[in-house]
Amino acid sequence: MYLTNEEERILKGDRGEEKRIAMEILVALGKIYGASRLIPVKSAQISGISYKSIGEAGIRWLRSLSKARVVVPTTLNPAGMDLERWRFMGIHEDFARKQLEIIGILRGIGAEITCTCTPYLAGNRPSFGDHLAWAESSAVCYANSVIGARTNREGGPSALAAAIIGKTPLYGYHLDENRRATFKVRVLADLKDMSDFGALGYWTGALIKSGLPYFSGIREPDDESLKALGAALAASSNASMYHVEGMTPEFRMAIKDEVEKVEFTNKDLAWVYDELTTFRGKKVDLVAIGCPHASLKEMEKIANMLAGKRIANGIKLWIFTSRAVRRTAERIGYIRAIQSAGGEVYADCCMVVSPIEKLGFESIAVNSAKAAFYLRAMSGIDVVFGSLKRCIDIALRGRL
Repeated sequence: MYLTNEEERILKGDRGEEKRIAMEILVALGKIYGASRLIPVKSAQISGISYKSIGEAGIRWLRSLSKARVVVPTTLNPAGMDLERWRFMGIHEDFARKQLEIIGILRGIGAEITCTCTPYLAGNRPSFGDHLAWAESSAVCYANSVIGARTNREGGPSALAAAIIGKTPLYGYHLDENRRATFKVRVLADLKDMSDFGALGYWTGALIKSGLPYFSGIREPDDESLKALGAALAASSNASMYHVEGMTPEFRMAIKDEVEKVEFTNKDLAWVYDELTTFRGKKVDLVAIGCPHASLKEMEKIANMLAGKRIANGIKLWIFTSRAVRRTAERIGYIRAIQSAGGEVYADCCMVVSPIEKLGFESIAVNSAKAAFYLRAMSGIDVVFGSLKRCIDIALRGRL
């Protein structure tokens, strides 16, 4: 892999130990994937910042880079708790202390403490063709597919390294030839809710495992639906991009050669809901919305659904969003409407990377296929996967 004279000096340690470590990570990654050189990035987004995810080993590694500085706009993935209201969530002080240390280190190196899986809704929205170094799988899928920016699915360490150097290796989704479809999905199912799009993404990812799908037959999906589609696709596979015929910015160049074709039917849609629902009882402990983080439009829908109503006793309704969206929703009045009904809105975190299993919850209802998939694996909690309307109905009734 070609390195400039300055990049060689950084690799040798002439610009400091922290930069040497960062460059070493990027060079190793570039060699593994056959990159020809490094390219500048417009921004970085770092995953793996929850103490639940990285533990003591991750904190030690971050401490080793605490004297570094990022050189491009850098945002963070969700933490394991609301950074301001963690006590109200019921987070233990030991966990909070470790989580706040992680945030303190990242703040010290210049990262923006946004803590969201939807940085494109919180001030870090790239433009078409921008090269990025993003790590959160759903954000990567959205950036590549909906915006037309270019990023691989970085790991937390490689995204941090790219933020420190301002560059990333040129391979994968940064190259035109790797942004063409390898699979075509004709959608015959009637997709009505955002969760239906999540089901489509989960089913497709489970089928193809890797590659790049092209969807046809989808009629005018909104941003929230495309967000859900990509999040579930990236959760059930290694895919980090998709095309939607007539919708996404690169669909016209997506199919170069003949590719395998499949159909997604209403029977497949029903199968996903059944597959991702592991809870067969009646009493649900928590309804959790916002994986990926809820948009302002979603907050409006939830507030309207709860107007004049009250969450049932014995169940909690938690909405997760970015702090930027939460501030706007508070000004408009959506937060007040949700809280008046007995719900809560948390920022900086989500149900997947929070220590949810230690908070006394045994069953959770979600409208996110991504959350349903990961909650089983990471927290061992029984899940009900349903539409937003069904989830709110469960919260109001207190049971299925």
